[in-house]
Amino acid sequence: MTAKVFIDGEAGTTGLQISQRLSGRRDIDLLHLSDAERKDSRRRAELLNEADVSILCLPDAAARETVSMLEDGARVIDASTAHRTAPGWTYGFPEYEATQADEIAASYRVSNPGCYACGAIAMLHPLVKGDILPVDHPVTINAVSGYSGGGKKLIARFEDPQAPDATDSNYYLYGLDLEHKHVPEIQVHGSLKQRPLFVPSVGRFAQGMIVSLPLQLWSLPGNPKPSHIHAALAEHYAARKGAHGVTVSPLEDTAMLKECLDAETLNDTNGLTIHVFGSELREQAVICAVLDNLGKGAAGQAVQNLNLMLGLPESAGLEDIGS
Repeated sequence: MTAKVFIDGEAGTTGLQISQRLSGRRDIDLLHLSDAERKDSRRRAELLNEADVSILCLPDAAARETVSMLEDGARVIDASTAHRTAPGWTYGFPEYEATQADEIAASYRVSNPGCYACGAIAMLHPLVKGDILPVDHPVTINAVSGYSGGGKKLIARFEDPQAPDATDSNYYLYGLDLEHKHVPEIQVHGSLKQRPLFVPSVGRFAQGMIVSLPLQLWSLPGNPKPSHIHAALAEHYAARKGAHGVTVSPLEDTAMLKECLDAETLNDTNGLTIHVFGSELREQAVICAVLDNLGKGAAGQAVQNLNLMLGLPESAGLEDIGS
């Protein structure tokens, strides 16, 4: 028996990626709106409540409005920022805790993580939980993403010379008002008491992402070594049996990458790899999460959550998403 799935906002970047991952699957029946029906709220409501699970790929305000259309028993994954810290919503990062996948599977309201936030939280939460990083530590996070993370407008800016705001820049920082929409999510699910300082950037490549967490180890309680950082992360993710998406790279493998860590390494996968670079001599470490901003950072994560909610194999449709 196939499950009915409705993607509200299928024409957007994330919606198209999710549709691509689900199309052709025999266990999924995708419900579609015609072009004429996309602005028909009555028809949208019908599909939202007919589907076994709906996935919202909408702007925040539209996502909140759409949730109000859901009847009792309707299940939804929201890929917007709107509900990532909202009460009553399950955070859709299955590797977050050993029990998180079970909570997602049983939930009616799942918020899909942001791409930057997923990388940051994957590093922060285990270190705070493991008493390596104090909850009030002044955390700084640096990150670079491929331009597809900004949706159709940013894609056009890099790919279409005729776009009104076309750029010939190869790399730039942004969000320098320090109000990036992922920061509240990082603080809450990163288990931090204080607001982190987050500096995002974009490069001239379509997909891929590196999120970096620099740490002055001498400033932390007990003066942990890089090996202690690595052990806390590895232990956290080993505790979740069947983890599909998060890997902690062995220290010796990471050491071989010290001259070049490539943001595009995990493109077209649903993986997230954490690397711990460190110097015992200098008492410093840089922890890096590498992921595909369209995979584990968006569409791949949504499909993983969908599989859990439908009781399907967690990796279904994600083994060869780039093919």
